[in-house]
Amino acid sequence: MKTQSPIFHHPTLQILEKCQTLNLVKQVHAHMVTSGVAQHTYPISRLLILSSTFSLSYALAIFNNVPNPTIFLFNTIINSLTNRTDHIHIAFSLYNRILSHRTLKPNSFTFPSLFKACGSDPWFLYGPALHTHVLKFLEPNYDRFVQASLLNFYAKFGKLHASRYLFDQISEPDLATWNSILAAYTHKTRAGPCYSTDSVDADMSFEALCLFNEMLESQIRPNEVTLVALISACSNLGALSQGTWAHAYLLRNNLKLNRFVGTALVEMYSKCGCLNLAYQLFDKLSERDTFCYNAMIGGFALHGHGHQALELYNKMKLEGLAPDGATILVTMFACSHVGLVEKGRKILESMKEVHGLEPKLEHYGCLVDLVGRAGQVKEAEKIVREMPMKPNAILWRSLLGAARLHGNLEIGEIALKHLIVLEPETSGNYVLLSNMYASIGRWDDVKRVRKLMKDQSVNKMPGFSLVEINGAMH
Repeated sequence: MKTQSPIFHHPTLQILEKCQTLNLVKQVHAHMVTSGVAQHTYPISRLLILSSTFSLSYALAIFNNVPNPTIFLFNTIINSLTNRTDHIHIAFSLYNRILSHRTLKPNSFTFPSLFKACGSDPWFLYGPALHTHVLKFLEPNYDRFVQASLLNFYAKFGKLHASRYLFDQISEPDLATWNSILAAYTHKTRAGPCYSTDSVDADMSFEALCLFNEMLESQIRPNEVTLVALISACSNLGALSQGTWAHAYLLRNNLKLNRFVGTALVEMYSKCGCLNLAYQLFDKLSERDTFCYNAMIGGFALHGHGHQALELYNKMKLEGLAPDGATILVTMFACSHVGLVEKGRKILESMKEVHGLEPKLEHYGCLVDLVGRAGQVKEAEKIVREMPMKPNAILWRSLLGAARLHGNLEIGEIALKHLIVLEPETSGNYVLLSNMYASIGRWDDVKRVRKLMKDQSVNKMPGFSLVEINGAMH
């Protein structure tokens, strides 16, 4: 392939950029071959990018017919392939070709797309090995795109400490890097319809707020992506003052109230008790997707407005939006809080029969909570035993809670036996059963459970609370 400078403004490229179908791309490709334009690296890279949007197999055929492709072309086709999860294996195959080449070696543009591909199963395990290649092939202080891609990978891989370490190595992080680390902290603290009661989650949300303040002090102006992360942290903490400040900042600086920011605000106001404000905001959003509906349905569910949640669920379907697993979960949660057992069952049944979604462990957990709250404790136990996957501690604890609520000692004891195996050091499980015995005056059994806790060296963990005073969390 010729090495002269790329012809950036050739008329053929202008025609290529306007192609709307694969057939037109093929015609332009043929003209590029006959006119000699295809002998240049840059036109071929544009052809690869555009053709990959219509047919990756055609893009690969073009690439495989290029004699001695440069690292620039390898990076171009690898980036196109990593945008599709079913072609990631081909991207890594091409990367191996680079490694085995006598003269080519990966550069700063090779790694970001590969780390992005490593952000999902089954490719997670390739990420750490790829990191060693970064250290091997790139000079120290490699560019911020590689640093940001590494940071994002480790966050998705569940290694938040590694993400933070990488972030702290960056002397002057830009907006994208700040957004990456903020998102890493808030993605670890998504707590569903309720805000988190986990002290670790609360700590991470606090850290997200502290990082945001550091970002402001470094004179970096937040954008919509930043505010989504900030509002999510406020939502998890129940920090209404900080959340409303973020909303006001959005309006003052003419940032766009898109569906992502809108969804975060709806969730934040709902979790902070401002349900009317959340619904007013939801109702005024110009674009609403499934995630936005999920947030509002979850808000109604959290505050016990099950009928309004169901109305919104039906409205969502009428608007042509397909429910996802989270929609089913928050709607069943709403049914649970108002005792709509049969309605909740039908929604779960529709998940597979109507929407083609496979129920997960959390959906069966919600069903156990639904029937258990309604007093059908034996039915709840039957669901736990007959569900198609192995029940976890959350399901057994839900069953134990239902047994305690309705005074079913037999099932409470069964649930505790399983919980002791799954979570031998969790004090709350023992305390629930002990309280059941105490409520009916079985003090010998209370002593027996307390002795069991002592024998297992289980200590009752102290509770913790968050309170907002004058805009500060304590």
